[in-house]
Amino acid sequence: MKHISQNSQNQQLVTKTYNDIPFTIYNRYQGIKLLGAGSYGTVLLALDTQTNTKVAIKKLNPLEDIIDARRMLREIRILRAMTHPNIVAIKAAIYDNVSQESDYFGTVYLVQEYFQADLHRVLKNPKDLTDDHVQFIMYQLTKAVAYLHSASILHRDIKPSNILAKDDCSISLCDFGLSRQIEEYEEEDNKKSQNFTEYVVTRYYRAPEIMVSSQQYSFPIDIWSLGCTFAEILNEGKVLFKGKTYVQMVKMIFETLGKPVQEDLDQFIKNKNAMEFVQSLPSVPPQSIKKIIDYPNPLAIDLLDKMLVINPHKRITAHEALNHPYFKEIREKTEEAPYKGQTDFTFENDDTISFEQMRIMILEELNKLSEKIDIHDEMERLKQLKEKRRAQKHKK
Repeated sequence: MKHISQNSQNQQLVTKTYNDIPFTIYNRYQGIKLLGAGSYGTVLLALDTQTNTKVAIKKLNPLEDIIDARRMLREIRILRAMTHPNIVAIKAAIYDNVSQESDYFGTVYLVQEYFQADLHRVLKNPKDLTDDHVQFIMYQLTKAVAYLHSASILHRDIKPSNILAKDDCSISLCDFGLSRQIEEYEEEDNKKSQNFTEYVVTRYYRAPEIMVSSQQYSFPIDIWSLGCTFAEILNEGKVLFKGKTYVQMVKMIFETLGKPVQEDLDQFIKNKNAMEFVQSLPSVPPQSIKKIIDYPNPLAIDLLDKMLVINPHKRITAHEALNHPYFKEIREKTEEAPYKGQTDFTFENDDTISFEQMRIMILEELNKLSEKIDIHDEMERLKQLKEKRRAQKHKK
């Protein structure tokens, strides 16, 4: 089934179904197969016939309210702004206002670089990874996280399945649906810990401060998640902390790494009930991860220990990690340049921005990715659609 696009020149939108999921994309892209689903969308492998290269086309979930709109705008803005070899690149966008899967907006597709696998899949055969491979993977990831943090952006969901990999061991961070920008101001660590939702980061990779302080957290949560991923690589694909609940997770972390002294606990646990629970746990002296992970390179273990410091104020930063001796032999300082652009994320905390304004901002971002959307006409169409739906409900 073919549709003529209303928002792009000399291209047609074609609808095809893959495993019962419809994709309405430009006819320059030939769909091959579904690759899987992420936090907020489904991904299709396709061939770009104009460049004869394979691409991954991410179909974002339908936009239903201002929360969805904020998340969609956030992901598109981050991907468009972040230019780094270890952060997945966005090549183009597609806006389908024909198939109308949502009453509030067209369907948005992001065309991205294709990777053969993710790290979760790579770790199913962990014995194939030498220490040289591990160094290279972790150096790339640390560079990517340092770059994000230099732009005041938290990823908030670092885990093996959000790390894309190619056959040559080059990797890229992906899935920025949970990412947030954090405001800067002068403080001891020059960064402000803001109140964010605690429902971030897949449980196994959640930093202890998320579980005991809920909404008070900052850049160190990404380092903890990176450390848990690092541990999984060193430990032949085995998840380090596999608790079923927050309580189990905290117990496992403290039993494995040791219970911090009260002075450290006071620095990051602000919840009274959480503090009482932690204080009730048995005292365990601080200990290295080498007690449970047998890995031949002591420098790898040392870096991992520094990433998994329970007190976030004492945890190593991404920039400090780049200076660690583990990366000395492969380090290229010219590849560690910080983000130098400007990104506007004021919409995150501006309650005066309406749902309509947020949708207009998304359409503007899509046009910056070479779409040809007449924003006034599209918003008028959505308004008429809303009125039509309302009239149909009144008839019932």
